[in-house]
Formats: sequence, structure tokens, C-alpha cells
Amino acid sequence: MNPETQSQRTRALCRLAPVIPVIVIQNAERAAGLAQALVTGGLPVLEITLRSDAALDAIRAMSGVSGGHVGAGTVLTPDDAKRAKEAGATFAVSPGLTDRLIAACEELELPLLPGAATASEVMRAADAGYDMLKFFPAEAIGGARALKSLAGPLPKIGFCPTGGISPANAGDYLSLPNVVCIGGSWIATDADVSAENWGAIQERAHAASRLSRG
Repeated sequence: MNPETQSQRTRALCRLAPVIPVIVIQNAERAAGLAQALVTGGLPVLEITLRSDAALDAIRAMSGVSGGHVGAGTVLTPDDAKRAKEAGATFAVSPGLTDRLIAACEELELPLLPGAATASEVMRAADAGYDMLKFFPAEAIGGARALKSLAGPLPKIGFCPTGGISPANAGDYLSLPNVVCIGGSWIATDADVSAENWGAIQERAHAASRLSRG
């Protein structure tokens, strides 16, 4: 699966809903319930970051939830990609892009959503064949204004900005023509996940699923 095909897959996933929940989960026993709440609320694409010991088990559990598309975030190395794929991840998300990661995802046939923070990084990813990228860390590197500026010289590149995005500024990003969706951590808060407050999470997911895109 070459980068062009990978980007076709990730762009199609990003079009399924305006928001991809970005999730750090500490207890895999809560993973299936969390996934069900998010999918039922209208957010079928889930990014589980590899930042906890429970992440891979959580991906395994979430992969069994009907209607969900579960991916691994914070994929930094070929080994990360391999373990994520074995756990059931259907796509990978990385804060950046390396030659080793490109080769690994091609070999594993794992669609990669690579990150870029500057015009040069976007151009390098495009040279490799990727036209659907993560823009990270969005707010820290100029936010919606920076993304709007990139649309002029790089109109064919689609983005999923992540980092510092909340309901207060989500509309600023989603109104841009080069933003396909956004990534956010506000939907599944640590407190609600720990309390298994699936109703509150489902309500926030439903509200996020109704955000309009430009």
C-alpha cells in the first residue's frame, strides 16, 4: 500500500465525521464501553494514542465494536506500527514522518496519517505521496490562521489539525477549505472515562458530530 493509497484511505476516514476523538486510555476494561458511546454518539473514527500501557489492549477491545474504525496514535517507529496493526488498528497517526515509518506502513499495508508542522514538512510528505496530513501541534504553531495560509500554496493537501482544539475554536478550523476534520481530546475526558460516564461522553460525541464543515 503506497502513500497515495494510504492517503485515500485516511481521507475517507476523516470525512466520516467532523471530529476524531484523540484518546489516552489507562484501563483497557473500559475501552469497549467508551468506543460504543463514541460510535453511538456519531463519531466512528477513534484514535487511541500509544501513550499508556493499556493502549494496545484497548485497541483490541475497541476493534470489536460494530461501526467503529480504530486507529493508533503517537506511532513513532516501525515497531509501533507493527504492534498497532497486530492489535487491530486499521490506521496509524504520527506527529511527524520518517523514511523508516513510510517503509514500514507500506510493508504492513497500514494507512498512515503523518504529521507536519511547517510548509517544508508538508512539501516533504507530499513528495513522498501523502496528501492527507495531521497538523500538529495546531494551536502552538499558529492555529487556524497558519492552516489558512498553507491553503494558498498547497491547495491539494488536506489536514486533520490536532492539539489545543476545543469546542470554542473548532469552528475556526472546520470552516477552512483544507481542513477535512479535526482531532480533539475534550469528548472523552479522563474523569468521565474513569467513572464510566458513557452518557455524558455520548452527548458530547453527538454535539461534535453535528459541527458544520466549510
